[in-house]
Amino acid sequence: MKNDTTLSKAKKRFIRGIYINREYSWLQFNSRVLRQASDPTNPLLEQCKFLSIFGSNLDEFFMVRVGSLFNENKSDPDEEENKTKLTPAKQLAGIMAVVRKQYKERAAAYRALRKRLSKAGVRILTEEELTPRQEALCKQHFLENVTPLLSLMVLDAKHPMIRFENMRHYMLYELEKNGRRMIGVLYVNPAAERLFCVGSGKKAKVVPLEVLLRRFGHLAFLGYEVKHRLMLRVTRNADVETSIADADEGHDFSYVMRKTIERRSKLGAVRVEVDDMASPLCAFALKQVGVGEETCIEEPGFFNYSFLGSMGQYLTKEQAAAHKYPPFKGAVAPALHGASSLINCVQKQDIFLSYPYDSMAPLVELLEECAGDERVVSIAITIYRLASHSRIVEALCRACENGKEVTAVIELSARFDEENNLHFAEKLREAGCNIIYGMGNYKVHSKIVSVVLKQEQGLAYITHLGTGNYNESTAKQYTDLNVITANEEIGEDAVAFFRNIGIGNTEFSYKHLLVAPETLKEGILRYIDREIGKAQAGEGGCIAMKMNSLTDKTVIDKLVEASCAGVKTELLVRGICCLRPGVAGKTENIAVTSVVGRFLEHSRIYSFGEGEDRVTYISSADMMTRNTDKRVEIAAPVLDKRVEEQVYAYLRLMLSDNVKAMRLCANGAYRSVERAEGEKEVNGQEECIRLAQERQ
Repeated sequence: MKNDTTLSKAKKRFIRGIYINREYSWLQFNSRVLRQASDPTNPLLEQCKFLSIFGSNLDEFFMVRVGSLFNENKSDPDEEENKTKLTPAKQLAGIMAVVRKQYKERAAAYRALRKRLSKAGVRILTEEELTPRQEALCKQHFLENVTPLLSLMVLDAKHPMIRFENMRHYMLYELEKNGRRMIGVLYVNPAAERLFCVGSGKKAKVVPLEVLLRRFGHLAFLGYEVKHRLMLRVTRNADVETSIADADEGHDFSYVMRKTIERRSKLGAVRVEVDDMASPLCAFALKQVGVGEETCIEEPGFFNYSFLGSMGQYLTKEQAAAHKYPPFKGAVAPALHGASSLINCVQKQDIFLSYPYDSMAPLVELLEECAGDERVVSIAITIYRLASHSRIVEALCRACENGKEVTAVIELSARFDEENNLHFAEKLREAGCNIIYGMGNYKVHSKIVSVVLKQEQGLAYITHLGTGNYNESTAKQYTDLNVITANEEIGEDAVAFFRNIGIGNTEFSYKHLLVAPETLKEGILRYIDREIGKAQAGEGGCIAMKMNSLTDKTVIDKLVEASCAGVKTELLVRGICCLRPGVAGKTENIAVTSVVGRFLEHSRIYSFGEGEDRVTYISSADMMTRNTDKRVEIAAPVLDKRVEEQVYAYLRLMLSDNVKAMRLCANGAYRSVERAEGEKEVNGQEECIRLAQERQ
């Protein structure tokens, strides 16, 4: 009862007037992910995937967002967040109250999935369920295959302490030998198999590594008597400052980033997970880590549920297929499939690609063609995240080898992808490409490719503008929109954009592109004002936006102003939304919906007006202060009316979802969208798959 009361207070604390606290809103989003793990309309193995995603999301949240709050609490503890006026300490306390409840919900979801997996043909065994024969097999496996991968230490005068590494599982033991008490520490090499399949039969029976460690880990401490044990995992702050001063211009920024990556593993702890808070070893562990109980969370099961992603391998192919989403491959438009020249196709009409419903192949093949086409004189691209094996990088290297001028703006500060980007930066540099590491202390998050061609009639341009990364892997999992155009003015804007990146100039007015940090937010606010003016003149006024997050207070306040003027506003916000809709006299004309489904909703669309008056932009930017004020982002107008209608139709379809969509209510809670009696079910993502297959 006390925990529920604490949680209720935390929720009230996180909502203030028309605003919802950013961190609380993110936790609500992750609850919607967790909800998918219990949604019976999802195939069983997909539910397992969602449970794993919930955990990995939460891990990153603690490393980054909670890490940032820890930093703020040390440097400026009285600083209040600008919307709900909470100090870092109050936010941290509220976060922990919500997260403790989520841990219990995850445990309940896992228990339900474990039962369903057993019926499907895979039993995940607990320590208590092992038969004598199974226990003997597990012990043999542990001694032969796990023990060689263990690292052990007994803390004594020569080993007085241990540093618990980030996200690594440890076992602590209170040991006794010859009347002396001491602490034993054990951790296992990540190369150890996570699951051990024990015995045979109609059902596969698997034992997670954690169960083996709890049951047999003490055997590694030969000659000692074990009194108590504790499993723990420490999460460390990953919010590392990567900005550089002008005085550092003599340094290669790649060197700065390598040092940053090294420093990250040594930062302070922001969370400690243990399997038994009542263990006498818990206090010892917290003291060693340097945190209090308020940072400790009890999780008797698993700290990491990623092993659920491998459940399919213990089923037959037919069984596994029956418990997954039906296979789907992105479509290629008939006009593009087998085309002799994609350059010629783009010069005839704009190409629209909607990932993952459309394949990324045409863009990759276009760049491969550009690498060898004699008309192409230069290619410039922004890179934020890439696949581990990138055909795009290969095409850029080949273009350089063929004498093209190739410029790659590589963002080394793309969190957790720094090492991958360092690798590709070196590869592109070796091929002869011009490498630029962003623009000053602004992250370059834009998604743009600029191709310049020299033809008989003069220079021509091909420009790609998108909402997502140039990553062939995530293009199959994330929904993103892309326009490839030969529009001359867009092409000139693109060339000017890369020229400005090269000289570090943000103060530039483009013909069509809205570019943060200077003109993107200003442009969005201007279009909202346009709709306000129409509403005040009795001409209606409407706004429809799709984004990942909405946190920018200036934009939120302008949307509230639009609502007060009578502008109908529909917001499709997958993740964080700091605007509270449905508040009388303030936000009653604003509706906020979130869709969490098979694919990660990642595209950003900003649409203003109706009919011939409608203006639609696609963008790399969310309406977050970090995007609008602290990054180099692009919002590009969709000028081809045929393509604009496709983008808008997609937006309307996703807004009509009544299966995976959840509506943000005036009380700050999310509720499933209710269907009227007889109303047709609309699953936006599944409908997009159906339409793509029809096009194919």
